[in-house]
Amino acid sequence: MHFKGIREQQGIICKSCGCTKHYWLQGKWQWQCSECRFRTTLRSGSMMENAKLPFRMWYLAMAFMSFSKKGISATELQRQLGHKRYEPIWFMMHKIRKAMGNRDALYKLTDMVEFDEGCFETEIDNESRTSLKRGRGSERQVNVAVMAESTPLEDVRTGKISNHCRYFKMRVLESYQKDEINQVIEDSINEKTIVFSDKSTSYVDISNFVEVHITEKSSKQTTVRTLPWVHIAISNAKRTLLGIYHKIKGKYLQLYLDEFCYKLNRRYFGEKLFDRLAIAVSNNYWYNNG
Repeated sequence: MHFKGIREQQGIICKSCGCTKHYWLQGKWQWQCSECRFRTTLRSGSMMENAKLPFRMWYLAMAFMSFSKKGISATELQRQLGHKRYEPIWFMMHKIRKAMGNRDALYKLTDMVEFDEGCFETEIDNESRTSLKRGRGSERQVNVAVMAESTPLEDVRTGKISNHCRYFKMRVLESYQKDEINQVIEDSINEKTIVFSDKSTSYVDISNFVEVHITEKSSKQTTVRTLPWVHIAISNAKRTLLGIYHKIKGKYLQLYLDEFCYKLNRRYFGEKLFDRLAIAVSNNYWYNNG
């Protein structure tokens, strides 16, 4: 079985004693710990633990979510799977998105990184519509920190400099305060990194967490020359979320951004993306998180 092979490749960890040596009980379809004889099921410790939907639906969901370039809505996936109820499909997709976010959280951006913020529009309930604020700080707008690992490249023949982008991260922010920005930088970017940003007052302490912090006054030229990839990512993410999901509640925005970044960071994987997603779903995050 494919999932069994994936889990054994990642390593089985005993929930009882933490031992990593197990043997397979063919008759039970479980692993048994060599030390304490505690048994681990195929789903135990993975994102599938306690899930009622069968393996087949999880695998089909991972296939649809990895093979679709931009994404697929829960309504469409429900139709494709032929399931009677919407809620289990929606919940399963969020657990898969959570696995994507957990996987990307294992890595930090390095070398040269562009940093900026973007506002994403989210759905609000009807009762709050009459008292909405306008502009920055509106309940409808959610602030998101966007980071892009960007490397400048120079054409030997023409001398023209262009930026090559590798990996992205997006983090939903609760405020516009510098303390939260500092935490995002510390969690997401390697300390030996050069960070480019505008001169926002929220970024005054970034230099304390990285090797070099280079700032430019915010302008159209800065967007094009210094921070091109973060703004391309913000634009593409907004267009993707609006085109497929139409309206997203703010408390779920991070999950949708996790899926967007996960697929963007693996945009050249092709068919191998499904196997990488199976690894993300099978990983023992309960152990990694203590």
